[in-house]
Amino acid sequence: MKPNEPDGKLSRFRKTEAVFTMVAKTFKGLEEVLAQELTELGADKVEIQRRAVSFEGDKALLYKANLHLRTASRILVPVFTFDAANADQVYDNIKAFDWEKIMGLDNTFAIDTTVFSDEFRHSKFVAYRAKDAIADRFTEKYGKRPSVSVSNPDIFINIHIAQTQCTVSLDSSGESLHKRGWRVAQTEAPLNEALAAGMLLMAGWKGQSDFYDPMCGSGTLLIEAAMIALNIPPGIYRSSFAFEKWRNFDEELFNSLYNDDSAERKFNFKCYGSDSSLRAIKIAEQNVKSASLDKYIDLRPVAVQKLVRPAGPGLLVTNPPYGERIGGDDLPALYAELGRTLKHNFTGCTAWVISSQDDLLARIGLKPSQRVRLLNGSIDCSYNKYELFEGKRNDYKARQAASTPRRMPAGRRPRPND
Repeated sequence: MKPNEPDGKLSRFRKTEAVFTMVAKTFKGLEEVLAQELTELGADKVEIQRRAVSFEGDKALLYKANLHLRTASRILVPVFTFDAANADQVYDNIKAFDWEKIMGLDNTFAIDTTVFSDEFRHSKFVAYRAKDAIADRFTEKYGKRPSVSVSNPDIFINIHIAQTQCTVSLDSSGESLHKRGWRVAQTEAPLNEALAAGMLLMAGWKGQSDFYDPMCGSGTLLIEAAMIALNIPPGIYRSSFAFEKWRNFDEELFNSLYNDDSAERKFNFKCYGSDSSLRAIKIAEQNVKSASLDKYIDLRPVAVQKLVRPAGPGLLVTNPPYGERIGGDDLPALYAELGRTLKHNFTGCTAWVISSQDDLLARIGLKPSQRVRLLNGSIDCSYNKYELFEGKRNDYKARQAASTPRRMPAGRRPRPND
């Protein structure tokens, strides 16, 4: 069974404890999309930060955020904040905290550190000193200490340093939320799942039409599109979350949220994926089957220049090779073929294309109506929107203007002849 999609319809689940602050981490360019997701989920005091969004809610919202958010990488719960000018002060402040409320001697822990500071140059050294502080506190009080585990710890601790301000948080997610759990195979340069979902949400995708990806690779965009269309929460495929090992974990509450499927909806259209690589199609088929979405996704080994739209108007989103990790000298021709296919075979559709190479995007031969800057891994990219229409652009704009109803001036009532 699948729980609700984040649409604000989970209010019937009672609040379980006091409201507290949380931080949802994300990737560059997805902050506004994530903020909208949180608002729809019912979060309070939503504020956009650098690659993150802070918000307030209760324990139920913490669980729902991990289950439902498509563009978040992890959900942090800040525990305490302090100022420190050096590693010794970090050690002293962390050692003074009452860690016994969070973990015991039989628990394992790991520390992840992010540093943006002129005072602290080495994040690994900060993590090392923080680990020592926790271990020394337990050793002095009990003669024993909890162990550090890099692979699968019970408690994930996050330390964020901005200049001299240090924030220590508990990571409620564990493994990054972009790792949904459905991927069983991948091509050379798979698209990050959270980025794929963000691209779809930016494009206005809600499952309202057919969906196309003519260079589908391992099928990431297709699977994320089908999940959005069906209101399947991305966290439903994961085996676990870090908060399930917390001392205050409410298993009954989590199960009620996880098993609620009242917001599932029908998807009356289809997601069509194609790729010139038969190997990529085989990999996509494995992932689609793993996500149990075979019924909604159609895959075909077809080169972009031979692609004919199998159905009616819809949304097309694709991630062609950039030449950064895959591709080669034939990329200009590939982008030109993509442009011809869009113009001649996808009239009436809207297309979005992401690439790091502006000169390659120019080979598409279409003028984008919108550009968004996104980061694909460490690669700075442009995400371009193309409105696909017959004839000349000016004629298309004129038809749009003619079909748009006139707005009456404020305070004026329409007359019979208007």
